[in-house]
Amino acid sequence: MATAEGLEVELVGGGLLPAGGPTAATLRRWAQRAAAALGVRRGHLAIHVVDEGRIADLNGRFRGKPTPTDVLAFPIDEGEDGGEGPPPELGDVFICPSRCEDITECVVHGVLHLLGMDHERDGGEMLALQAELLKGRR
Repeated sequence: MATAEGLEVELVGGGLLPAGGPTAATLRRWAQRAAAALGVRRGHLAIHVVDEGRIADLNGRFRGKPTPTDVLAFPIDEGEDGGEGPPPELGDVFICPSRCEDITECVVHGVLHLLGMDHERDGGEMLALQAELLKGRR
């Protein structure tokens, strides 16, 4: 687990990350950057690295689409965090590396969804922010 400015990012299933791809530490940093872009600097979120069978099961149970996908996000504590009391439990992002063209992009995409953005309804704001965050990283 890693903490930056009070945002803890837990990585579960890191053994499924492909050799030569981004490290667990790199994915944690990108998750923290995505959250910070939306003003979230405290709390806890988990990134689960899963295989196609697990993500297909989740996609089927929660979205009615029993096929594998690249990323799913499940928020827990929604709403404003006033900074008082325990840090919020933000939720879980599930990524399936074999379905991701770019694992880092999938993590950023999932965290933005987790924190309430929706590219299917926002007129391009989420994807523009995602592109801005990832610009120049290569």
